[in-house]
Formats: sequence, structure tokens, C-alpha cells
Amino acid sequence: MPVANPSSILGLCLHTILFPIHLSLFVTYAAFYFLLLRHLPLPAAVRKLFLWCLMGASGIWWADLQLDGVKRGSLSQQPRSRVPHGGSIIAANFTSPIDALYLATIFDPIFVASHPLSRKVRRISLFTAICAALSRSPQLSDLAAWEARDAGSLTDLRALLALHPNRVIAVFPECGTTNGKGVLPLSPCLLAVPPANPIFPVSMRYTAPDVTTPVPGAKAWAHFLWKLLGTSAHTIRVRLAEAVFNTSRALNGVSHAEAQAGASRGGWEGRAEDQPTAEEQKLLDRVAEALARLGRVKRVGLTLKEKKQFVKAWTGKK
Repeated sequence: MPVANPSSILGLCLHTILFPIHLSLFVTYAAFYFLLLRHLPLPAAVRKLFLWCLMGASGIWWADLQLDGVKRGSLSQQPRSRVPHGGSIIAANFTSPIDALYLATIFDPIFVASHPLSRKVRRISLFTAICAALSRSPQLSDLAAWEARDAGSLTDLRALLALHPNRVIAVFPECGTTNGKGVLPLSPCLLAVPPANPIFPVSMRYTAPDVTTPVPGAKAWAHFLWKLLGTSAHTIRVRLAEAVFNTSRALNGVSHAEAQAGASRGGWEGRAEDQPTAEEQKLLDRVAEALARLGRVKRVGLTLKEKKQFVKAWTGKK
């Protein structure tokens, strides 16, 4: 459910004054970046600088970045392997359009979309990743409908890592947004990660938390921009867990492709070959537990099937 913060009459007046100022600046700069700058062959450092300016235009001036188990002030002393680097996977919680923007600003990753029932992923742009937080995404459809969108663009994380060994890949394994108060069951797409490539759980929380967007839809954009641009500043609390490795492949001794078996069932039941084994489920549990610990929330059993029903009820006329 959407998070609502109490406000006073004075706060509402200030909100009304700041909103048109921030809106004009944000829309102008966002259009300039996504229509022109992102198509230019800019160095990664320059692209990150432009994205930082875009975050500043939206009122996000401060991000509290901390490594799990590392004392404050010693972040620069940590080895490169302690943070996401080329050839690693970011498994982040998904609560807001700001998530993808922040990850692009810091890590310049390749974004992929995942489905809660499939080991396949679809590569997407930063703009698509931002919009996915508020759109009625294909992930809310059954597996057959999601794959039918563009079957030729489907791949897996193993293949992407082989094609881009020096890039970070970012995935939102919950597949849909929440209000930041729980962690949904994770997609089995993480099971395609080779044993040697680290998976970094990344938790992002916002102050104020009303910029989270758990309910998608066109009307939600207006509400999100009103909350985002009507205040003087927002902060992000970012926590990175230690890397998790997919040891299930090494223990099984065979690749998933060699182990595929079972009939295709489609719909919300998924396919038998996409269902994680007991050993593979331990990997998903480790990542989910890390996200829950970093975000100081609990894991829940609700899936996107339940979310689809909830969104239908929430946005209904009755």
C-alpha cells in the first residue's frame, strides 16, 4: 500500500511553492538527457556526472552509502572485490523509479527485467527501468504473455556476463515494486549466474518513504512527482551486503541446461525446468535474507500474482 506522511498547512503551502520550480527544472533536464545526452558516446564518468545532476534536479542531494559490517569512514579502504565491479550482479530491492537512477549514477550497470517464474531475463535501458517502477509491467502477466512480448530478446545472466565481462549487471529480482516494508520472493533468474561471479544484495530506503511506488499506473506518476518534487530534499540510505556466490551449480555438477526436464505448464504455475531445486533455493534465500536484514524488514510470501489482484482491487471503482 502507498506510504502517506502527515503534513501541516504550512508544509502544504511550501510544497505548492516548491513543486512547480522543481518540476520545470527536472522535466527540462530529464528531457535533455534522455533525448540527447544518452545517445552520445560519452565516457562512463561523464555519464555518471550528468546523472548526478539529474538526481540533484529531483531533490536528491545525499545518499548514505555503507557496506554491511564495515565501520563508517573506512569505505575507501575496502578492496575492490567488496563492492560491485565488472562481472558482478547487483540484486536490488525495488521500491521506486529512483532505484534505477541511483544505481546508474554509481555503478553504470546493464539493467535487465526479470519474471518471477523464469530464469530468463530481458535487457532494458535505464529509461525503461525507471518507467517499470510505475508502469503496469509485463511481469504482472503470466509467463507465456511475458515471453511473447519479444522472445528474441530473452537471454540469461550467464550469457550477459559472457558478453559483457567488464560491466555490472543490475536486476530487481522481486520483479515488482513494494513500499519498502517487505521483501517479495525472488526470481529464479539469479540461478543462471556462474559460480565465480559475485551477487551483491543492495538495499535502498528513502527519507521520506512516500516516494515509493507500490501501485503502478498512469495516475501514479502524478502522485510520485508531487511527492518527489514538492520537498526541498530527499535522502537515500543504501546498504551493500557481502557478495553471495551461486554454489548450487558446482554442487550439482551439471549445468541447468543439462538438467532441464518436465512438461511446460505456462500460466502462473511456470515450467518445471524453471523451478529451483532445494539446493538452488538456498541461494535465493541467502539473497532475500540479506535484503531483508539490510532493509530492516521481513520477507513475505506474497507474489506478483497476489499483487496483480491487489492492484485490480485498489484501482477499482468500488
